[in-house]
Amino acid sequence: MSKRAYFGTDGIRGQANKHPMTAEVALRVGLAAGKLFRSQDDRRHLVVIGKDTRLSGYMIEPALVAGLTSVGMDVRLFGPLPTPAVAMMTRSMRADLGVMISASHNNFADNGIKLFGPDGYKLSDEQELKIEALMDEGLQEGLAAPRDLGRVKRIDDAQARYVEIVKATFPRHLSLSGLRIVIDCANGAAYKVAPTALYELGAEVISLGVTPDGTNINEECGSTHPDQMAKLVREYRADIGIALDGDADRLVICDEKGLVVDGDQIMAIIAAAFAKAGALKGGGVVATVMSNLGLERQLGGLGLTLERTSVGDRYVMQRMREGGFNVGGEQSGHLILSDFSTTGDGLIAALQVLAVMVESGKPMSALARQFEPVPQLLENVRFAGGKPLEAKAVKEAIADGEAQLNGAGRIVVRASGTEPLIRIMAEGDDPALVRKVVGDIAAAVKAV
Repeated sequence: MSKRAYFGTDGIRGQANKHPMTAEVALRVGLAAGKLFRSQDDRRHLVVIGKDTRLSGYMIEPALVAGLTSVGMDVRLFGPLPTPAVAMMTRSMRADLGVMISASHNNFADNGIKLFGPDGYKLSDEQELKIEALMDEGLQEGLAAPRDLGRVKRIDDAQARYVEIVKATFPRHLSLSGLRIVIDCANGAAYKVAPTALYELGAEVISLGVTPDGTNINEECGSTHPDQMAKLVREYRADIGIALDGDADRLVICDEKGLVVDGDQIMAIIAAAFAKAGALKGGGVVATVMSNLGLERQLGGLGLTLERTSVGDRYVMQRMREGGFNVGGEQSGHLILSDFSTTGDGLIAALQVLAVMVESGKPMSALARQFEPVPQLLENVRFAGGKPLEAKAVKEAIADGEAQLNGAGRIVVRASGTEPLIRIMAEGDDPALVRKVVGDIAAAVKAV
């Protein structure tokens, strides 16, 4: 695959008002994506745009709109809405393209542009490369005639539509009445929809991170800072805490004691419940190389498999589609339930956990520890240049580590996709051996 100039692993992302997150690049994205998704027939073409609560959304959104309308695409603006909602609405409104303006769990100074095709899935690498090629063309190419310019409307009921879609994923015979739930919306895109959906399903809701001001998204709140949520759960004696990130595509939970539950445990809870109900597809779960060995063993005990992919929710989704799986995700809390959504959806995943809780009648603490995590250690080693992973000494250190673990653990050594780091992860039942193996590999990398 050729080198990408703008797109990373999840759309285009960077610091606001600095290349590539400038109004000019957003204009070029609008022009290029509009040209690519405008087919030859003479019907009107439609693009839907959602965003999170970052201040820079006010700069990026109009630039995108200018680019899209100038090539004849009609635009519908949703305002603040979760990423998975934009993916859903792209499909349900028969749009040719969906755009989400967000930098997910990053702080307010960053922003990003994610694109969804008419099927609601993130664009393929090939489509992104075609957009990049068109972005570097002259801005005068392929513009619409004055009468054919696109029109723009704001959609006022987008949030209400998403709330109804989300509520419909919760089993109809169950209710959240009698449950006290803390929901942390990270001052982000779900600040209205998440508390509303939980309240309408019957819960008593205590909200946190629902006062966005343009600069406080993910700031000491949300899935990257779950301690605020855990504190409130203990304070209000709530049954469960739910923390979303800035664009609500990832989830972290805590039990009634305030103990945090990661994505691996959540996947185990949902997979076991789906399997028991005969609703699990593909015979297992798709996760990344970073998911804990304990999850693999837990699923194995239920006769289920764990398929591993590279790090990144797009790779998880790709494998799910290929193998017909309906549960997948990442340890970080990206959870993809493809029966309901084409991308990670923190709120829908939380509702599936709540359904298990209500159905079982057990407190969250009894469900949260589906397996004992195997001791896991991650070390990042910075390198000056070259390709350390191809060095003979590094390969030998990895082979030696695997021999020492002797099947009772795993080693994952990979180069970071964003900075000059080698990430060394090992896990195994013997923590001292895990430390030694990581130390030996790290020493070999440093010596290159």
